[in-house]
Amino acid sequence: MIEHRARILAALALAAIVIGGALHLSGQPAAGDAVWRTVLVLLAAELAIEVGRTVLVDHNMGVDTIALVAMAGSLALDELLAGVVIGLMFSGGLALEEVASARARRELTALVERAPKRARIRVDGELRDVAADEVQVGDVAVVRTGEVIPVDGTLVSERADIDTSTLTGEALPVSLSRGMSVLSGTANAGAPFEVRAARPAAESAYAALVRLVSQAETERAPLVRMADRYAGFFLPATLLIAGLAWALSGDAVRGLAVVVVATPCPLILAAPIALVSGLSRAAAAGVIVKGTGAIETLGQVRTVLFDKTGTLTVGTPEVREIVPRTGLEPAEILTLAAAVDSMSTHVLGAALTAAAHDAELTPAEPHDIEEDPGQGIAGTVDGRRVAVGSRTFLAARGVPREQMDSASLVDGHGSGEARVMVGVDGELAGVIVMADDLRPDARGIVERLRAEGVRQVAMVSGDRRSVAERIGRELGVDRIYSEQSPEDKLEVIRRLRTDPGQRPVMMVGDGVNDAPALALADVGVAMGAAGATVSSETADAVITVDRIDRVADAIHAGRAALHIARQSVVVGMGLSLAAMIVAAFGYLPPLTGALLQEGIDLAVILNALRARRI
Repeated sequence: MIEHRARILAALALAAIVIGGALHLSGQPAAGDAVWRTVLVLLAAELAIEVGRTVLVDHNMGVDTIALVAMAGSLALDELLAGVVIGLMFSGGLALEEVASARARRELTALVERAPKRARIRVDGELRDVAADEVQVGDVAVVRTGEVIPVDGTLVSERADIDTSTLTGEALPVSLSRGMSVLSGTANAGAPFEVRAARPAAESAYAALVRLVSQAETERAPLVRMADRYAGFFLPATLLIAGLAWALSGDAVRGLAVVVVATPCPLILAAPIALVSGLSRAAAAGVIVKGTGAIETLGQVRTVLFDKTGTLTVGTPEVREIVPRTGLEPAEILTLAAAVDSMSTHVLGAALTAAAHDAELTPAEPHDIEEDPGQGIAGTVDGRRVAVGSRTFLAARGVPREQMDSASLVDGHGSGEARVMVGVDGELAGVIVMADDLRPDARGIVERLRAEGVRQVAMVSGDRRSVAERIGRELGVDRIYSEQSPEDKLEVIRRLRTDPGQRPVMMVGDGVNDAPALALADVGVAMGAAGATVSSETADAVITVDRIDRVADAIHAGRAALHIARQSVVVGMGLSLAAMIVAAFGYLPPLTGALLQEGIDLAVILNALRARRI
């Protein structure tokens, strides 16, 4: 392992410093120098291999080339102790970076380690232990107390108590009953129960999160990649200053001192740790970000676009009012409408059916069903022809347009969120007013985003203008894009991304139809681990908690991480540059410079770790 090798080399350098120093103090300087020289050659050779690999694979010199030059110069000029200290500085810095990164990744690592690896499925009345990846759709898995649920599925047992803290952050267990959905990655907090798999484990919501975490652990941010280009100009500049110091003073040791303090560890160490700390901070808030590149972009977001339904609103419309237009009673209108809509998969149909159930109504079974998806559904109920849907749909089935026009002019009934026309035997029987409420946690989201420096907050929705504008006004967004198809949403994002003052652009959505927009945006954020895995896969971040305000938390984590990364780099490099100037004038010997650079490294790493807490 890389981190173990770095720790071994750091321990070897430290031991050499102590043993060589002890030999010098005991009157055996030659033996002490031999120890230092041997270890210095070993450390320089190890670093030379890494530099060579960087040149061959990445086709650039890499920032660690400066450290190799400093160690080689120390060996050549017989500044052995300074060279070993440089080796300790570099290997110790890498080891410290690994320790700090492991600490920063704590929340991400916990998610991966929690991924279920085995499952018990019931086959012909017997329990069989299999790998989680082998569970197929329809298999019944038995989850014992304390075990992690291996697949997304439906609860078969009568009830279950689920610990959802890993995905939602909710500390208290959630009680579920038969037929309700359960998510992989959550745990059994009660008695054993059985789950019927709805999808293979590899396609589960939790598996999608684990894949995001894996990407987060390997992807490098632009700020981090900049370190590899850094040596392209800094190494020649360092050698030029060192050469001038040597030439003007006639002392080669001065040139070596300049190279020693020029090692750009603040950029090598600080930026990755700060950005990884931002990943961890976001994960603690319930936001899994794909990588340090995404966390850096989050820190620069200027425009945020929200989908409406299911993102800013609850996503489950409710019946607010039933307005009769003939002699039928509201309960009868609802019963007839729910009867035909029970055969539809549309979200409004499900809401009407639920409303009838809550009112303890018993709709009859419909016949002769005709449906125009997205427009309406019609059928025969107890010998009466019932049509439920839009004005256009009912007009096509013989309901006079003037009746519906008259009904649409009536205001003061309900919220006006959506109006479902109900026709019975060719006449308008009534209007059902339905509303999809704003999420409670959505209130104040615009103010929080503006406080984080976001310049524009907009809403893009497929709903008609009146519906979208009502929600937009409640939130106080800057702009509303209504009646937008998935293709229209892509065009909005493209247009915003061409404006330097508006990008980077973030898109927040929750449905499969949002996946293209999430992929096109500079940062795509998918709502809910239980949401469509297509959205989760194409997004740069997934909010595992059912709270839209975590969008602001994610941006805050990105802003803080990016600010601290830049701060550490600027301050660290500023100190190194100042030390180079001092060393060039002969006031900073190589050994003192190496010790000073070690202190600078430690300071920037500790500063970078602050990104986990703010």
